[in-house]
Amino acid sequence: MAEEPSKIESIRKWVVQHKLRTVACLWLSGIGGSVAYNWSRPNMKPSVKIIHARLHAQALTLAALVGAAAVEYIDHRSSSGTNTSKYPKQLLHHQHED
Repeated sequence: MAEEPSKIESIRKWVVQHKLRTVACLWLSGIGGSVAYNWSRPNMKPSVKIIHARLHAQALTLAALVGAAAVEYIDHRSSSGTNTSKYPKQLLHHQHED
């Protein structure tokens, strides 16, 4: 009987399959949280609040992209290149057919 994957492993697989969706969700939650935090501060102009929210969202987006790249790197390292090893063979096969 096969073991069910752990919660962390299933989350990791979902993130690997949906990298852009993960980055978008993190960005949206970051901008929403930043806007909510900045709007709770009454001594700031609305334009400054928007600029701060944008800067926070950009920083969070960069962090999410670095995280997605790390997950991709670890995924490729753990699979020992099995996903990419077929492409050079296909390229060589098509070159010989010409």
